[in-house]
Amino acid sequence: MTKTFFTLASSSPRRLALLKDIGIAPDKVVAAGIDETPLPKELPRPYAARLARAKLDSVVAKEPKGFVLAADTVVACGRRILPKAENEAGVHACLKLLSGRRHHVYTAVALRTPQGKILERIADSVVAFRVLSLAEIDAYAKSGEGIDKAGGYAIQGRAAAYIRFISGSYSNIVGLPLFDVAQMLRGCGYEV
Repeated sequence: MTKTFFTLASSSPRRLALLKDIGIAPDKVVAAGIDETPLPKELPRPYAARLARAKLDSVVAKEPKGFVLAADTVVACGRRILPKAENEAGVHACLKLLSGRRHHVYTAVALRTPQGKILERIADSVVAFRVLSLAEIDAYAKSGEGIDKAGGYAIQGRAAAYIRFISGSYSNIVGLPLFDVAQMLRGCGYEV
């Protein structure tokens, strides 16, 4: 059996590393470069789904062959979409909001098969932070780890010490629900 060409429609090093963890090495990695601004009154789950599909459509236009996998991760506190923290102040604001609370991490996955079929799924994980002191929030923000991360934290790093509870897929919280991705690919005949 010949190997089918596989493109990851993401510039996220975390998604690339997660795929490699389950034995998938994409032939090509292409950043989608789409506008990620939420629509007025858009809720977190549909927002994640819309962005994953937009990323897929953008990359499929450039990479018409093989499998194309796109994803988008959104951290939501209630109906509120938390941004990717752009700087220390952004990390600080996110952690202050998440301190002592539960929140959802949604990752929408969109897959285009070589036959042109589109499959879509959304994984939902719940994360609960313990109550954080202002000193802990300041120290984490200064570490730089939460910059460019949805919700301003990385569960696979120092923030793990603040998380008292998770329900759902751990890899989803990192950035890609590996169980769902593997099931989607297997269902389409891709060897995982």
